[in-house]
Amino acid sequence: MPSKRRLLALRPTSPNPPQQQPAPPAVPPQQPAARSVVDSAIYIDGRRTASPESLAATYECLRGDARSMAWIGLYRPSPQQLASLAQEFKLHELAVEDAVTAHQRPKLERYGDTLFVVLRAARYLDAEEEVEFSELHVFVGPGFVVTVRHGEAPDLAATRRRMESEPTILARGPEAVLYAILDQVVDGYAPVVAGLENDIDEIETEVFSGDPEASRRIYELSREVIEFQRAARPLVGVLHGLTAGFDKYGIDEELQRYLRDVADHLTQVVERVDGFRQLLQNILTVNATLVGQQQNEEMKRLTEAGYAQNEEIKKISSWAAILFAPTLIGTVYGMNFVHMPELQWMYGYPFAVGMMALVCYTLYLIFKRRDWL
Repeated sequence: MPSKRRLLALRPTSPNPPQQQPAPPAVPPQQPAARSVVDSAIYIDGRRTASPESLAATYECLRGDARSMAWIGLYRPSPQQLASLAQEFKLHELAVEDAVTAHQRPKLERYGDTLFVVLRAARYLDAEEEVEFSELHVFVGPGFVVTVRHGEAPDLAATRRRMESEPTILARGPEAVLYAILDQVVDGYAPVVAGLENDIDEIETEVFSGDPEASRRIYELSREVIEFQRAARPLVGVLHGLTAGFDKYGIDEELQRYLRDVADHLTQVVERVDGFRQLLQNILTVNATLVGQQQNEEMKRLTEAGYAQNEEIKKISSWAAILFAPTLIGTVYGMNFVHMPELQWMYGYPFAVGMMALVCYTLYLIFKRRDWL
């Protein structure tokens, strides 16, 4: 078996919480912890020899044979469970803290012969058309592998079944399990890449069809792509760190080839995601240009409508001014005054009518020259 390597150890971050008044005792106190242990198995020469039902039983089986290896799978365990693992496997206290709180970026830490690896798995949800991310912590040491999941992905049960179907690979030790988990996480990125690519194609169609919701979808998809980059890109450094330890830790040649294959797949994923981000930036620019053109067209139509309205207002105002002049003159002569010279004048009426016609004609010429009529 190749030499082992390890990262971080864990420490309990909080004592047992004080018990309150007994709740309706439908669930025994041990049952939540039992559900946290998804699977626990002992392997000798790549074959499962025992399936202990508790962590304590796993410790006993592991101590019984120096050739044995324990693979313990946990799902959102309690601090007490991680404290038990830390005490049994001498895990570093900082790793325990990270595993309890989660929300870590992908990284590789090495503490003596213990490895601590943080991975971010992803899966594409077809119904919601969005990407869901989850966190996975892996402790690898001499004779044991402990996985701590904080989400639904990846499907480590499938990884375990695959490894158990290939005992010759599993017999290579805890490092083989780690590389199988890395492969599972990276392979899980492929459906996500396909889903994002399909979403980008749909957005391109929406942009050129003038969908008003396109900008919002571009923004949301850009956020998912950035989050995906944060999950996948740091994993490149994790794989490089493992590769750097090949010679020092005497890693099996077959496992080295296995890891290089995982690194190749990851590089392809990272390159495609980088391309997605640049493509989304271009789409956003095109969408902004199209929206600007639509706004300009709308402003042009509004301007033309305003111009036409102004022309009509000018015509109405001009005729109103022309008609106002005779109305004013007629109003003056319509006043009931006895002493008005024009009332007794023989030419008073023709004079008033002529004055009206002259004023109206003069105003008409003025407005016509200014293109108001």
